Amino acid sequence: MPVLLYSIYDIVIRYQSISSLYPGEASQAMTVGSSSPDPPQGSQRLTEVSPGAPSMDRDKAPLSHVALLFLRLGFTAFGGPAAHIAMMEDEVVRRRRWLTRERFLDLLGAANLIPGPSSTEMAIYIGYTQAGWAGIVLGGTCFILPAALITLGLAWSYRRFGHLPQVVGILYGVKPVVIAIIAQAVWNLGRTAVKGRVQFLVGLAALVIAAATGRTVSVLLGAGIMMILWLAVGSGLRRRRWSSFAVSPTLFSITPAAWSAASSFSIFLVFFKIGAVVFGSGYVLLAFLKADLVDQRHWLTNAQLLDAVAVGQVTPGPVFTTATFIGYLLAGFPGATLATLGIFLPGFLLVAASGPLIPWLRQSTVAGTFLDGVNVAALALMTVVTWQLARASIHDVTSAALAVLSAILLLHFRLNSFWLIAMGAGAGLLLRR
Repeated sequence: MPVLLYSIYDIVIRYQSISSLYPGEASQAMTVGSSSPDPPQGSQRLTEVSPGAPSMDRDKAPLSHVALLFLRLGFTAFGGPAAHIAMMEDEVVRRRRWLTRERFLDLLGAANLIPGPSSTEMAIYIGYTQAGWAGIVLGGTCFILPAALITLGLAWSYRRFGHLPQVVGILYGVKPVVIAIIAQAVWNLGRTAVKGRVQFLVGLAALVIAAATGRTVSVLLGAGIMMILWLAVGSGLRRRRWSSFAVSPTLFSITPAAWSAASSFSIFLVFFKIGAVVFGSGYVLLAFLKADLVDQRHWLTNAQLLDAVAVGQVTPGPVFTTATFIGYLLAGFPGATLATLGIFLPGFLLVAASGPLIPWLRQSTVAGTFLDGVNVAALALMTVVTWQLARASIHDVTSAALAVLSAILLLHFRLNSFWLIAMGAGAGLLLRR
């Protein structure tokens, strides 16, 4: 049934998109086995967005298309933020041509510079570029909602029966596929981000430092500063003073005693604080959750926390829906709702504040140079994550074969990542019965 619904959705969206852009040519796109059609000569401009400027009204996708795309990704995007971003790049850059790769990279750089779940913030940014303020709400909500509902169902099962359903087989098949999807996105985005020797060297330095230290924000900021220094030297601006900034650590340690009891208000505040300060992967989120919920407030045991994080890892969509699971364990449905709202709300607010500034940043020479550095550093971080996930996911001949086959289907036949994920899940269930 999900496959049938997706097929109907894909046909409807393709037909509507082509009908609105190229009247009279929609029927050609409905040919059996055809891929997304190339635009007619001279009309490609209608589907692309210039790197430094907002989309023209005629270039924006309908609000319903934005909602349907992120609902589907919310149900099918497995593998963590790097995989989610790879699937978004495949959909909005390569298939739908809503954004150019340059614009996509600018949004990715901004998402990596603000706290919160980067893939969810990318969904919010993309929604904003296509549908303005309504897109901010719709893009993020549609991406979060499927994962939150699935996690809520698993939390109910866990609370009622005391264990999680078995998902080992699905993960065995899905993980190698995810590696291929991420690698393809890194390659495509890298060809756009690395504009010359300087960006290559900065990206290489970011890769080495990220692999050695595991730091994210420091690598991103450092790469941006390196690019600015190179610009200053190249422009003869050595005497200019560049100000630095730092965030006070006291912001990260606001823990009133009133939050010690797991009331509805305290659940919201704790998760709002976490959503406002957490950078990096789900492992960073795990550290914050353990410090706040296990060690300090004693709301959860270590075993419960690990089960909650496992749910976030094995369900599609953002890993931060771990908060939905924990909130349900603490206070039922109201707790799940408040925890989910608390951890994701900072991302919406930060994107709403920063989204209108991104075109200005690209137009500024200094800010644009900084963003170039951040972009190559973000790809370096994705490369490190890909390597780490590959080491954890590909551990025998079968999983390696799944990864290679997925890469061939993706690169040569350009198979949609949805079908690759479905293929991997089916193969995993058959192989691990």
